[in-house]
This record gives sequence, structure tokens and C-alpha cells, in this order.
Amino acid sequence: MKIYADNAATTPMSRAALDAMIPCLEKLYGNPSSLYAIGQEAKEVLERAREEIAAVIGAQPREITFTSGGSEADNQALLSAAALGQRRGKRHIISTAFEHHAVLHTLKKLEQEGFEVTLLPVHENGIVDVDELAAAIRPDTCLVSVMYANNEIGTIQPIREIGALCRSRGVLFHTDAVQAMGHLPIDVNAEQIDMLSASAHKFHGPKGVGFLYARRGVALTNVIEGGAQERGKRAGTENVPGIAAMAAALRESEANRERDAAHTAAIRDRLIAALAEIPHSALNGDAARRLPGNVNFCFEGIEGESLLLLLDDRGISASSGSACTSGSLDPSHVLLAIGRPHDVAHGSLRLSLGADVTEEEADYIARSVAEVVAYLRSFSPVWRDLTAGKTPFLL
Repeated sequence: MKIYADNAATTPMSRAALDAMIPCLEKLYGNPSSLYAIGQEAKEVLERAREEIAAVIGAQPREITFTSGGSEADNQALLSAAALGQRRGKRHIISTAFEHHAVLHTLKKLEQEGFEVTLLPVHENGIVDVDELAAAIRPDTCLVSVMYANNEIGTIQPIREIGALCRSRGVLFHTDAVQAMGHLPIDVNAEQIDMLSASAHKFHGPKGVGFLYARRGVALTNVIEGGAQERGKRAGTENVPGIAAMAAALRESEANRERDAAHTAAIRDRLIAALAEIPHSALNGDAARRLPGNVNFCFEGIEGESLLLLLDDRGISASSGSACTSGSLDPSHVLLAIGRPHDVAHGSLRLSLGADVTEEEADYIARSVAEVVAYLRSFSPVWRDLTAGKTPFLL
């Protein structure tokens, strides 16, 4: 049995996305900035995609800027808000301790440029406390950036409440919605979101393309200089095939979202219940307020890397955290942020399910994880010390 359970890392392209992309590669290959017919045909595809994406999130087409993906969109959002804040004498930014590194590393860069950054705790349930956010906002706060749903533990943040708070305080609000887009209902106006980042390959579009929503009136700072594309805010010839495919994938995801979420959440809960039966294991993040397909566990006394390799031998593709940090030997900063000790955080497993997952596959995953965990513990000196009482159990 082959089961792909790492959809948080990337998703397979849908047929709808492929069908939208191929004509742009074969026939509509003109440069959309050109004035001749084939260029204007590509321009029509580009602008139609902009309209379709804007409609899904309740935005205006001119509020959508196409990027190379979520990381670029995150960078542009944060740097733009910082530039606007600096012009007004505001150099304080609030975010959280478990953001994606595209946000955290950009914030580190801004700190080196003289900005002050407050990283809010997310506590054991992995959810931001809006009262703590309210207390952290100062007169010189120029931006709040809180991800819509966490990429590792899948917890969904109180975005509507955060948006309302920020709007009432006159502070820009950005959300990294890379994991949420296509899986959760998003309305940038109702949720009072000023900027939002998304990436196509998380909702069955192609890699290397995404978008940044910026509310009308929020001036963007250029991250890439060169041409006048994207209203002068993102230089470089637009990736028309990728953008067309992204729009088609998002349209399809939105059309099927409620049905797919209900099915996937039921399978998720079935899998969580089964994995919770493994001794000295723990679900990471809130059990209810999480993405429909996200299952993230820690198992005491094992190493996550060994678990992944042995699961791969059984045909199960999974991860121990963000794909962007898979080469790191350090434990997940997300798990540390919710209070998991280093030793426990090393034994983590993230399963992110697609809408096509079946109960049979979930049961196979659960059996395989239980068997592999027991096997790894059978020769683990750490587990031996735990069971002998030499060191205390943490889970």
C-alpha cells in the first residue's frame, strides 16, 4: 500500500490545474506585457486568474499581486508594513513564536535594522490568546503578523478576532494563510485582514507560484526590482501557466471545500483516536481547532527521523515537521513553542491527509505507526532508562 500523507509539504497537482496550465505552455505563451495579439491573449488569462482568485477571498482584483510563492509574499508583506511604520515613526512588530521561518527570519532581519519584535507565546494548545495580543499592542506597533493555521500542528488561529482588534487599534494585520488557503473559508473583508500570503502548491496547484493580497491603500514595498509588472510592485515576467493553474486549483478547492473538509476531518479524528492508544504519546495542538487533515503526535523514547524512514519502507510518506527545515537536526521550533521538551520534540510525526484518504488507509497508518514505535523503543537506551525508572516519563 502506498499512502501520501504529507500534503502540508506539498500537494499533487489537480487535473483542473494541469488542464489550465497546458494551453498556456502550448499556445498562449506570449509575454503578457507585450502589445501584440498573442501577448494580449496571455494578459487576458493573467487578469482572469486575478479576478477568480480575488473572488474566492472576497478581495478586489487589483489587491492581488502574484509572487513566486508564500515565502516571497510573507517577505513583501512584512517589509512593506515595516516601511510604512518607519515613515510614521512606528517600529514595533508583533508576531508569534511558531510562525513559518519565512516570517521569523524576515523579522530577525528587521530587528537588525532597528525594529523591535514581540513574539507572543502560543501555549500548549497552539493557539494565540487575543487578550495577550491586545496587551502587547503599543502606540508604536506598526504590524501584527499571525499565521492563519500552523504548518506543523495545524492549529487554526482566531483570525476574525485578531483582525477586529488590529483594525480598532489602527495596526496593520498580516496573516500567512499558506496552509489555510483552499482548506478553510477565508473572507479578507469580514476578517479585517490587511495582507495575506498564499502558495499554490498547498492546494493542488503548481510549485513556484503564489500571491499576496494587500488591501487597497496598503502601499507595497518592492522586493524584486526591474520591470513594471504587477503594477510596478513585483518585477519579472509573470508566470502565466502557473498563475492560470493556481486559479483553477483554488476554484476547484473552494467548490469542494466543505465536502472535502468534512470527510478529511472524520478520517483525521479516527487516526488521532488510534494513535492516542500508543503509550506515552501526545497529540500536539488543540484537538478541535485544527486543519481538517492535520495529525501531529509526539512519541516518547524514539527519534522522528527513524520513524519516518521505517514508515517509508511501509509505503507511508510523512514528515516530522516543516519540509523547509527537513535538513535540520534541531527539534521543531513549533513544538518547543508549545512547551514540548527537546527530547520529546525529537520524536514527532506529522501526518497531513488529502481528501482522497480512506478509512482503510488511516487504519493501516495507525497500525504501522504503533508497530514501528514499538520496534524503535525495543532497542532504545532512552526507552530502557524510562521504563526502568532511571529517568521520568514526560508524556
